[in-house]
Amino acid sequence: MKATEAKFLDFIKKSPQFVIPIYQRTYSWTERECRQLWDDILRTGSNDDVSAHFVGSIVYIEKGLYQVMSQSPLLVIDGQQRLTTMALLIAALVKALESQPEEAREPVDGFSPRKLRNYYLINPEEEDARHYKLILSQTDRDSLIAIVSEKEQPKEFSRRVTENYALFASWIKGFKGDLAPLCKGIAKLMVVDIALNRDQDNPQLIFESMNSTGRELTQADLIRNFILMGLEPELQTRLYEHYWRPMELDFGQEAYGTHFDGFMRHYLTVKTGDIPKLDAVYDAFKAHARSPKMAEAGVESLVSDIRIFSHYFCAMALGAEPDGELKRAFHDLRELKVDVSYPFLLELYHDYAEGVLSKQDFVTAVRLIEAYVFRRAICNIPTNSLNKTFATFTKALKKDRYLESIQAHLLTLPSYRRFPNDDEFKRELQVRDLYNFRSRSYWLRRLENQGRKERVDVAEYTIEHILPQNENLSTAWKEALGSEWERIRETWLHTLGNLTLTGYNSEYSDKSFIEKRDMQGGFKEIPLKLNQGLGQLEQWNEDTIKDRAQRLSEIAVSVWCTPHLAADVLDAYRPNAESASAYSIEDHPHLHNGVGRELFEAFRKEVMALNPVVSEEFLKLYVAYKAETNFVDVVPQAKRLRLSLNMPFADITDPRGICKDVSGLGRWGNGDVEVGFSSMEELPYLMGLVRQSFERQMDNGNVQ
Repeated sequence: MKATEAKFLDFIKKSPQFVIPIYQRTYSWTERECRQLWDDILRTGSNDDVSAHFVGSIVYIEKGLYQVMSQSPLLVIDGQQRLTTMALLIAALVKALESQPEEAREPVDGFSPRKLRNYYLINPEEEDARHYKLILSQTDRDSLIAIVSEKEQPKEFSRRVTENYALFASWIKGFKGDLAPLCKGIAKLMVVDIALNRDQDNPQLIFESMNSTGRELTQADLIRNFILMGLEPELQTRLYEHYWRPMELDFGQEAYGTHFDGFMRHYLTVKTGDIPKLDAVYDAFKAHARSPKMAEAGVESLVSDIRIFSHYFCAMALGAEPDGELKRAFHDLRELKVDVSYPFLLELYHDYAEGVLSKQDFVTAVRLIEAYVFRRAICNIPTNSLNKTFATFTKALKKDRYLESIQAHLLTLPSYRRFPNDDEFKRELQVRDLYNFRSRSYWLRRLENQGRKERVDVAEYTIEHILPQNENLSTAWKEALGSEWERIRETWLHTLGNLTLTGYNSEYSDKSFIEKRDMQGGFKEIPLKLNQGLGQLEQWNEDTIKDRAQRLSEIAVSVWCTPHLAADVLDAYRPNAESASAYSIEDHPHLHNGVGRELFEAFRKEVMALNPVVSEEFLKLYVAYKAETNFVDVVPQAKRLRLSLNMPFADITDPRGICKDVSGLGRWGNGDVEVGFSSMEELPYLMGLVRQSFERQMDNGNVQ
């Protein structure tokens, strides 16, 4: 490696050509990074006391892949964002100077349009690709060449390249005074020129360690470079053009930057069974790629597999599904924003593509997941378990009974992972604040279109409170509601029974119910299923709100269906574990009465109050309290309760030092931390210890 300090313009001028390898990410600087560079240049150029401004390093391989010039092109490992941005700025400056009067076309020596173009943008004596100082990859390449050549942009142009060129052009156009400070600032830019030797330096390790100014490398950037950088040129090009480039095109320029990291996380979850943390996807990918199985299969098999699964992901997450029925199902699921379901859905889509899972069963499975997620949201069940629920779902699949095994698994999920039944769902749906529900348009659309062949575009309507939400309720409304109008309004205003759709929201205002019913465009005339029955009512009060909520909730259970299996079929899927109902408090003599019972009742009350997800299970030798799994077990003894906390002893915070390390010792209960409970005065401190075990489990169940 050779590293030297150099003036940016001198460095560009002496170098024959910079080539961005195909494995590098596309140009990604936004207005924020361009503005920072612009401000730095102007500040430097306007202050004669500042002699230089450092803008980072340019790392490249001296011996390029293409022997097309007397001097080989320099393959850029790090620095393409700055090189590209400066090329755009210089091109915009050339254009602006060309429009100036002759005497103003060279505000600073060396900054005439001809010199700027011939020194820093093109090689005037070369032809074809060799003509240009900077060759980007794919779409970026054609857009930059069009700008430098002053030609029309290609049909598939680079948004970032064209937008940033336009930014610089507008900033230069709006520049007050002459352009000398801008030119002086550019002349003062400094870089560290780092040349690598292909035979002696490891470009991948150097690339990983870079922390240059600008946009941070995404996990996808690192993964692409890890796969392609060290390959022979022919294989590198083939893998990129056959697999990686089609993925980039499927995602599109914007979605590739925002969704590809997420896709790779879901892909690795499918392949490994573990959910990588968001900032550790690259490390997880390297471990997967270097596993014996993948090493034996080879790099092309790996890239091909990623390409296949990316196709599934784009179909589900980006609306690219060609089948109409599946497309609608994926769209509805996307509105619920449950990205954690994608690892499971990727597995299902793969089996659908391979003919293992029928299309109709696939649609049904997607709809079941949608119902599972929506019902849980309505019933206000904590979502922190969903990551693990979907990451481990495939373990429950029996592919000879595919849909049946999905239904059975959903129906047998325990505690706070449960699939809410019809009664719980209807009850909560009728009283929940649905106006402020995050997916308001989603549930309205799904209810309205249930059973319709011609779908209604809910976006054309606005949500209407039948009982107005106006704080100054009219006298007519107060009389209609009766003496308890304030309680009724507070209880039912934003709930299912009082909400509907209309195209006449402003006309309705806070009119009485009869006026809303009979006016033009009123409830009698609007042909929406949600309004059925409103035109026949003579009044609107608490009873009619509740009646309508009950009717709509009956429709809802057919929209968001629960799985149905025969009892004997479902029993065959139930785990053969020790039944929680096999034991009760009566099986623990030390809890029958006295101090032991008093301590236990106080303890169980506090533990169950930690969170609605906590469940209690009586076993033969102890009582377990569970969230994801046991977090504290109670072993009843003659004069005290022995608590077993399910966490490593090294992780417990115990200022009083009363906990005992029982790791490696035989004992009843789960966990490495043991503590006694013998008097009520100890309860607050003990609950602080128990809470640590509970919160640790909840945090681990919600992997970020």
